[in-house]
Amino acid sequence: MKLLNRQLSPAHHSRATNSKRRLTLQHSATNHHNCTKRQKITFSEETETLTRRPGPSPNPPTSNRFELVHSSKQRRRSRKRRDSSATTDGHRRWTFSSRDFSNFKDKFVVVSYNILGVENALKHPDLYSRVKPEFLEWDRRKKLICEEINRYNASILCFQEVDRFDDLDDLLQKDGFRGVFKARTGDAYDGCAVFWRDNIFTLLHQEDIEFRNFGLRHNVAQLCVLKINSNLPDSEIHEQSPIQSLVVGNIHVLFNPNRGDIKLGQVRLFLEKAYKLSEEYGGIPILLAGDMNSSPQSAIYQFLASSELDIRKHDRRYISGQVELPSNRGVRFQNRNATSGWMSNPRQLIHRWSDEELRLATGSYGVTQLQHQLKLCSAYFGVPGSCRTRDSSSEPLATSYHTKFMGTVDYIWHTEDLLPVRVLETLPIDTLRRTSGLPCERWGSDHLALGCELAFANNGNRI
Repeated sequence: MKLLNRQLSPAHHSRATNSKRRLTLQHSATNHHNCTKRQKITFSEETETLTRRPGPSPNPPTSNRFELVHSSKQRRRSRKRRDSSATTDGHRRWTFSSRDFSNFKDKFVVVSYNILGVENALKHPDLYSRVKPEFLEWDRRKKLICEEINRYNASILCFQEVDRFDDLDDLLQKDGFRGVFKARTGDAYDGCAVFWRDNIFTLLHQEDIEFRNFGLRHNVAQLCVLKINSNLPDSEIHEQSPIQSLVVGNIHVLFNPNRGDIKLGQVRLFLEKAYKLSEEYGGIPILLAGDMNSSPQSAIYQFLASSELDIRKHDRRYISGQVELPSNRGVRFQNRNATSGWMSNPRQLIHRWSDEELRLATGSYGVTQLQHQLKLCSAYFGVPGSCRTRDSSSEPLATSYHTKFMGTVDYIWHTEDLLPVRVLETLPIDTLRRTSGLPCERWGSDHLALGCELAFANNGNRI
C-alpha cells in the first residue's frame, strides 16, 4: 500500500452542491450468461428451499460502473490484471475492477463482518444444530476471525455482534489495530466495533447512535472520521493535495421482519447522521458497512441505492425482503419485487401504516415520501462478478448461512468520491451447502466477511 504525505488544505466540495442525478442500473448481458435458470438453495429442513431468480432488479440502484474504451494494448493489460488478480484467500477470491487504478495512490481495504455474538449463539442453539460444538467455541472462533482479517490485509474493520470486544482488541492490537466499541442498549450483550490500522489512519472524531433515543429500539450504530496519516514512511509528498479523510459508518439493523417501520427508520437516521458529519468536515467521502437485515431485492436496498422511497407502495411487513415463517420453520428471505406490497387502492394501502409507524420510518407525521441526500453505490455492484457467487444486482448470493437461513443481509456502500478497486467474493452456494452451516472448520462466524479495496477518486489520473 502506497499512501501520500499531505498538507491540510481547505476543502469545499460539499456533495450538497453537486448536480442531482439518478443513475440507472445497467447490467451487462454477459454478466449473468447461462445464469437464468432458477437456483434452489436448500436450508433448514430438506423440504425447505429458497429460490433465486436472476432477473432484472426492480427500481435499480445507483451505479458506479465504468464503461471505458481501451486500445487493444490496454485491453491485454486489463485482462492480464484480472487474470493475475484471481488470487484466493483460503477459498475466497478477489475480483478486480476493469478500471486501471495503477495511478491511484491512496487505497485501502475495508472489511465488514458480523462475527456472531457468543451470547446470541448460546441463545439460539437451534440455528446451529448441524454445527460441531467445537466450531462454536469462542476461543477457536476469535483466532479464525483474526487470522482471516490478516489474510485480507485490511486497514478498516467494521464488526457487528461484538460481545467480547476486549478479546478482539487484545488480538488486533498485536496486528497494529486500534478500535472503538458501542454496546447495544437494553438487555443485549453485543454491539458494533470499528477498528483501523493506526500506522495508516488517525481517528479525528467518533460518535455513536443509540436508536432508542428516537423510539427505534435498542440497536446502535457508529460513525468515525478517519484521516490518512501524513507521516507514512516511503511516501511521496504532494503538498498541493488535501489530506484524505473519510466518514466510516457501521450499523446492525433490527432483525424483526415485521417491523419494517423500525428498520427503515434506523437506516434513514444512519444516513442523515453520516451526511451531516461529512458536511461538517467539508463533504468528505462516506463509507457505510454493516448487517442491514435486508435483502438486495428489498425496498430498504432500493432506498439506499436510489436515495428515495415512496412508502405507500410497500407493505411494512415485507419492506426488508424478509418473510417470517412459523416458529418451527424460522425466517427466510425471498427475492420479492421491491413493490410487492403495492396495492391499487391507496386507501387500503395506507391502512397498513399507522401514523406512528410512518413517523418512525420517516421521522415526521404525515410524510410518505422518504429521501436521503447521499449518492450511494454498492461496492459489489461496482465490480461485477461470477453468477456462482452473485445475484442479478451483482450482490453476493449469500453472506449468511445457518440452519434456518441462507441469503444476503450484509453490505458495503460508499459515496461516489470513493471507487471500488476490487472486492472479496463470497463462497458459491454449493460450497456453502457442503459445510452444513456456519461457523465451520475454516470460517469463524455464521456470516461471511465482505471485503473491498477502495481508492479516493480525487487521487488518480482520470481516464
